[in-house]
Amino acid sequence: MPISPGTRVGPYEVAGPIGAGGMGEVYRARDTRLDRDVAIKVLPPGIARDPLALERFNREARTIASVSHPRICAVFDVGEHDGSPFIVMELLEGKPLYALLEPTGLPAEQLIEWGMQLADALEAAHARGIVHRDLKPANIFVTARGDVKVLDFGVAKLIDDQASQATTMAALTDSGVTIGTAAYMAPEQVRGETLDQRVDLFALGLVLYEVATGRRAFGGSTTGLIADAILNRAPAPVLGLNPSLPQPVAAILDKLLEKDRELRYRHAADVRADLKRALREMNGPVTPSRGTSTKAITVTKSVAVLPFRNQSADTDNAFFSDGITEDLIDALGRISGLRVASRASAFRFRDDAPNLAAVGAALGVGAIVEGSVRRAGPRLRVSAALVDAANGFQMWSERYDRQMADVFEIQDEIVSALVAALAPALLGVAKDAVRRPTDNLEAYEFYLKGRHYWHQRSPSTLRLAIQSFESAIALDADYALAYAGLADSWALYRPYGWLPIEACQPPAQAAVERAMALAPDLAEVQFAQALHFLYFDRHWRRSEPFFTRALELNPRWSLAHAFHGVALAGMYRLQEADVQAAASIELDPLSPFIHGAAGMAYFAGGDVAKAERAARRALELQPDFLMGVWLLAIALDDRGALAEAAGMMEQTTALSRAPIFVSMLGKIYALQQRDGDFERIAAELDDRRLRGEYIPRACDVMLAVGRRDLVALRRALSACLDEQTCWLTVRMGPGPLLETFRSDREVNDLLNRIYDSA
Repeated sequence: MPISPGTRVGPYEVAGPIGAGGMGEVYRARDTRLDRDVAIKVLPPGIARDPLALERFNREARTIASVSHPRICAVFDVGEHDGSPFIVMELLEGKPLYALLEPTGLPAEQLIEWGMQLADALEAAHARGIVHRDLKPANIFVTARGDVKVLDFGVAKLIDDQASQATTMAALTDSGVTIGTAAYMAPEQVRGETLDQRVDLFALGLVLYEVATGRRAFGGSTTGLIADAILNRAPAPVLGLNPSLPQPVAAILDKLLEKDRELRYRHAADVRADLKRALREMNGPVTPSRGTSTKAITVTKSVAVLPFRNQSADTDNAFFSDGITEDLIDALGRISGLRVASRASAFRFRDDAPNLAAVGAALGVGAIVEGSVRRAGPRLRVSAALVDAANGFQMWSERYDRQMADVFEIQDEIVSALVAALAPALLGVAKDAVRRPTDNLEAYEFYLKGRHYWHQRSPSTLRLAIQSFESAIALDADYALAYAGLADSWALYRPYGWLPIEACQPPAQAAVERAMALAPDLAEVQFAQALHFLYFDRHWRRSEPFFTRALELNPRWSLAHAFHGVALAGMYRLQEADVQAAASIELDPLSPFIHGAAGMAYFAGGDVAKAERAARRALELQPDFLMGVWLLAIALDDRGALAEAAGMMEQTTALSRAPIFVSMLGKIYALQQRDGDFERIAAELDDRRLRGEYIPRACDVMLAVGRRDLVALRRALSACLDEQTCWLTVRMGPGPLLETFRSDREVNDLLNRIYDSA
C-alpha cells in the first residue's frame, strides 16, 4: 500500500510521493533528527519477498554509498518499514533528463557540459570497480542548477563479483524482470557476455546521441527488434539529424557507439578529455604569439599555473617563487571568462619535468603556465611560458630581467601576455589585474613568507606565519592582506585546541578589525572576519554573511566554499552545505585539504558515511594527510568499526600528539573496553595538564563519552562552556555519539548553549 503523508518511517516523516518504478516507490520526507528533506525509496512488499529483488535493492544502497561524487546521488541511510526495506537518499530538485530533451536536439555546448559531468561520474564509479549497467535518461537527473546526477545504481555489479548474474536481453524477455532497459544496452550486454566498464560508455553514447538528436539511436516496437538493431544496424548518422553539431563531437559519439568494444573508448576519463578538446575547438583559433610554434593552436579559456621553479642560489627563496605563482593565479582568477585551476590543485605538480598533457587532463584545463624565478641581490629574473596542454605546443614565452622593485610590473606584463595568448575576446580585461597590496617590497616578501607557512598548518609553522605577517605590518602599517593573514593564523589555533581562547582571540580580533577598517572589499578580509566569528564567537552563526560576501568578491575561492559549508552544516542546513562542499571540490579536485574540509562539513552535519568517503579521497591524494587520517578515524569510530578506527587514530597521534587527537584515541580505547590503554591516555593528559600545558576541556568530553560516564560528561561540558571551547571541537571530537546523551536534560541544555542553538 502507498505510504500516506504524515507517516513516520523510522525517524523520517513522509510528506508525499515523488514517483515510482520497477524497483520501488519514492517519497519526499523530512529527517526529524537533522531537520532536512530527503528522498526515500521503499521496496514494495511483493518484491521484498523476492530474495533476488531484495538483494538487488540492498546492493543499490551499498553501491551508491561506496562512491562519493557530486554527480552521483548520495545515500544517507537504509532501514525497514512494515516489512519493506527502504533507502534514504539525497533529495534532488529539478527534472529527469528525458523531460528536458528537445525533438531537434539540444545545443552542442549543453551536450558537452552534461557529457563531461556524466563521464566524471562514471569515472568515479569505475574506479571503485562498479559498473552501472542501466544508464539512460530516466536514471539521469538535472538539478535546478543545471548539473547532472546519476541515479539508480540498483542493477550495478562489481566487476570482480563472479557470483553476480549477467545482465542480458534474455533476462528481459524470459523472466520479465527489467534489468537494464533494452534500448540502452550495449551489444555485449544483449549477447549475455561478461561485462566491464565499456558497457556504460556505450550507454553514455546512446544518451548523448539522444541529447543531440532528440531520438533514440536504436528504436523498435519490440524487444527483439531493438536487440537486432543494437547488434546489426548502425544508428542514423548524427550529423544528418543535427547538422549544427560540430564534427569532433559527432566523432566522439561514433567512438562511444562502436559495437566492437575493443574499438570503443576504454575509460570515461578519455571521453571527458575529448569532449573538453571539442569544446575548445568550437571557440576558434588563436593567432600564435611571440615564441610560439607555427602550428595551429586552438583557443582555451581554462588554465593552470604550475609552481614557478626557484632557481636562486638560496633555496630558502622558494617562498618567493611560490608567492609569485599564487599572485598570478589570483590575478588570472579575477578575469571574467577565464577558468583557473586553484592553488592547491596546481601545487600538486612540483616535478621538474611534469607531463603537461597529464597535468591538463587531471586539472581539466587546456593550457599550462610554467616558469622560473631567480633572485640575486636586487636583480630578478622571471621566465614564463604558456603551453597548450593537449599538443605540447608553446603559445607564448618571455623572460624578464629587472630590479626587485619591478616585481608587480612583471606580474602585470605576464598576465596581460597570457590573456592575449589565451583568447582575443579577453584582450583588455587584464589591465590592473595584479593587485598591488603594498608599496613596500620588503613587506611584500614577509607577506609571501607568512602565506607559505600558513598553508602548512602546524603549531610551529603557524608561529612562523605570525612572525612573518607581523614583520610585514611593521614595515607597512596599512597592509590589509597582512592583517587578514595574521587573523587567520591565530584563528587556526582554535579548533585544534593548541591555545586557550584568551591567548589567541585578542590578537586575532585586533588583526581582523584592522583589516576590515582598511579594506572591507577584499575577499581575504571578509573571509578572515567569517573565520573569526566561526571559531571565536559564541554566536558563530554570524559568520555566514561574511562567507557569502567573500564568495561574492571571489566566487572561485575553494577554501571559502569549504569553510562556508562547515558553517552551514553546523546549522544543519545540509543541502546548502552540500552545495558549498561540492563547489569547493569541483574548484579544487586535487586538494586533500579541500576534501578534508568537505568531510568536516559532512561530519558536522551528521552525514558520517559521506565524511568517510571524503576522508578516503583525501588520503588517496596524500596518504599521510593529518586531517584525512583523523577524519577517517572518527568516521570509522562512529559506524562501529572500532579496531580500524583505533588503528587510524593511532596513526593520527603518530603524526601529531595534539591533546585533541590523544583524547579521541582514549575515547576509542574506552569503547573497545581496553581499560589499560584508556588509563594510560587519561594519565598522559592529566600529567601534561599538571605540567602547565593547555589541555582543552573538550578532551574531557571525549573521555567521558567513551566511558559513558554521564556525571563526568556534565562536568566536562560545563567546563567547556566556562572556557568557551570552540563549538566545532565539541561537535567533531565525540561525534554523533555525543547526541545520544541529549536525553539527559542537563547535557541537552549544555550542548544547546555551546552550539548557540537554545
